Parts: sequence; C-alpha cells; structure tokens
Amino acid sequence: MGEAVNAVQLKHPCFHREAKGSHGRVHLAVAPRCNIQCRYCNRREDCVNESRPGVTSRVLTPPQAIEHLLHVLDVEPSISVVGIAGPGDPLANPEATFETLRLVKAYAPQLLLCLSTNGLGLTPRHVATLAGLGVSHVTITINAVDPEIGAQIYERVRDDRVRAGREGAAHLLARQLEGLVALKAKGITVKINTVVIPGINEHHVGEVARRVAALGADFHNCLPLHPAPGTPFAGLPELTPQEMTVIRAQASPFLAQMAHCMRCRADAVGLLGQDRSLEFAPDDLKAGIPTWAGAGRPHVAVATREGILVNQHLGAADRLEIWADDLDGFRLVERRDCPEAGVEGRWDALGRLLGDCRAVLVAAAGETPRGVLETYGVLTLEMEGEIEECLVKVFRGGLAWAHVAKRRNVGKTCGCGQTRSLAAESAC
Repeated sequence: MGEAVNAVQLKHPCFHREAKGSHGRVHLAVAPRCNIQCRYCNRREDCVNESRPGVTSRVLTPPQAIEHLLHVLDVEPSISVVGIAGPGDPLANPEATFETLRLVKAYAPQLLLCLSTNGLGLTPRHVATLAGLGVSHVTITINAVDPEIGAQIYERVRDDRVRAGREGAAHLLARQLEGLVALKAKGITVKINTVVIPGINEHHVGEVARRVAALGADFHNCLPLHPAPGTPFAGLPELTPQEMTVIRAQASPFLAQMAHCMRCRADAVGLLGQDRSLEFAPDDLKAGIPTWAGAGRPHVAVATREGILVNQHLGAADRLEIWADDLDGFRLVERRDCPEAGVEGRWDALGRLLGDCRAVLVAAAGETPRGVLETYGVLTLEMEGEIEECLVKVFRGGLAWAHVAKRRNVGKTCGCGQTRSLAAESAC
C-alpha cells in the first residue's frame, strides 16, 4: 500500500522534484476573489508578461476550465496534475472551485487534484468537501506563526468580518493550523509555502517549519519575496539563491525542504520551467509575442570576464560559460570557445554551438547577432548583475518574462545614462 501511494505522489512535480522533468501540471484559473490582502501581492489578471502567482491571462468559468483542460490534454501529454491556485484564493471562491474539481473528476479522473490556498477558508466543511472530491495535495501559504510578525505581512483578512493588524493575523494563523491538522486527518499531502521577506520574517522561517512539522506537514517550500510593483514591499530586495540556501538550512532540521519551485502563474501549463500558458492564452493577448523555440532547452550561456558577473559584450567574448538549473541551485557545466571574430558566418556558427541553450546573457550585443541567434532559438538578453541572480530570472521567470525582457532590453542604459534594474522592468 505504501509503495502505491508513493508512486502516485511522485507524479506531482511541485511536491517531488524527481517528477519535474517528466510530469506536468495545468492550473485552472477559476478563482478571482481573495479573502486576505498581503502586503507583497498585486494581482494582475490580464497580463501575459509576468510569471508569478496571482497572474493569469483570463479568469475561467468551470465549463470553460474543462474545455481548456481537455484542449491542453490533447497537445501536452505530460500533464498528470490539475491544480487551482488563483488568481485569488480557491476557497474564497468555493462554488467555482468545487464545481471545477467535480468536472475534472468526471472528465479526467486519471489526473491528480491539488489546491493552493492561504488557509483562511480551510474550515472543517471545506476540508471534508476537498477530501470527498479526491483532492490529494494541498499547499498552504504560512508566512508566520507569530501574529506580531504576521501583522506586518497581512493588511487585512476577511471571512465573517474584516480583521486587521494582530487580530487579523492571529485569526488567519488559527485557521491555517486547524486546517493543516484537518487535512492530515483526511490523509491529504500538505506542503507549506513561506514567502521570505527581508527584515520581516527571514529569521522566523525555522520556527514556521518547526511548528507546522509538529502538526504533520509533509514539505516546506521557502520562496524569496518577488517585489511586485504597486505593493508596500515593492522596494524590498529579493533574496539571493545563496541567502535562500542558508534560510532553508535553518528550516531543514524540522521539515523536508523544496528548492525547485517556479513560482507559477495561476494559469500555468506544462512541465516546471517550461510553462506553455502563453500558447493557450486568448489570441488577442498573445498577439505579437512569438513562440520561443528554445524554451525547453536545459542550458543558458553567459558572457562574463571573471565568472562572477554578467558583464561582457557578446562581440568581445572569446569564451562563454554554460550553466544548468540543478533544482537546488545552478551548476556551471562547461566553458565553450566562441568562433573567432572576423570569420565569415561567425554568428551562425555560434547559434549552432549554443544549440542546447535557451538564451545567452550579455552586457550588450548588436542587432545582427541578436537576429541570427534567434533563428537558432537562442534569445540574447542584455542583463547586469551576479550570474546566479540573472539565472533565476531566465530559468524560473518563464517564457513570458524572457520575451518582455528581450523586448525591453532589460539592463540596457536608457537616454539618461542610468541602467534600468531588473525589478523595475519586471512589470508591464
């Protein structure tokens, strides 16, 4: 019996990294309303140029969601999981959420069902409904187990009435922990997401892990804050991969840690790191944004002088570093010599050399190499900063982010001579 359960769990790529490259997921965006206001969240329901939770190209009705799912299953054979993750909170939209899950169970019973929630709606009645519908995996976002810290993160929460400050944070926490216990009593696998916010809860993550582990949580996923424009936390920095490794180490004695989360959109489709949501967006939203031929390739090339920063012009690079995403971090695969300057067909030769790369990161590049490399499926992205910080954007920012970065020349100096930051260019 245990082996059978484990075999099913391994089909969920968000819970088990072993399934990341073989099992895909589709998120059905049927839940527009949210019952809490986080100080880091800015939901944009009509933007295809962002890859983060709370974003979708459109909100679907349950019948539209099933039509969308069946179309996805026809063209994406990797799908093993159907999830509801927003763009608001699924349990703040219980009628649409539960109807969608019922339809999925009827039309595609072979698929796992999962749900991602802030936990405020995890009432005994809703937990029983989820279990009755066959939901096997639930993610709860718990950012603090101390209401004083939670009060700095949540502006307000609303169910029977609106609560703010410490009262709201304490009410939310009580629901989250009660819901966790209720889900485990039903045999549901539970992952805890914690958004790590510099200066707010970064030293509290170990205590979150300790508390939820004692109540039976199965996994812990620590996510660096994505500073969303228009939010109170927009000016905070995003923690680096190295800083997140230290934070996960503090939580790991209590709970198994994940490090391969892609911070998916509410309408994500396909394998992790190879989001196809743009292909399934309405035609009026995806018009003018071409399909990226190299989206599924495993490597990214980097032009660097010393191996620390992306800081070299493509035309001046005689060697490129080739990097891969190894789930727990990034790995330097090798260094490749570039075709010599002045040689006829230099950029075609480079395009063939980078046939396993989805992009090349450079400080600057001319229009000719850009155009030639794109014909080989390699995007030329102008960026500045530490290599690993840039790799996070390319590997985990999704197809849509890469296209908006290419279009807006992220990192390139503007007319006033100042460099535009990645954070400033990440919004539409």
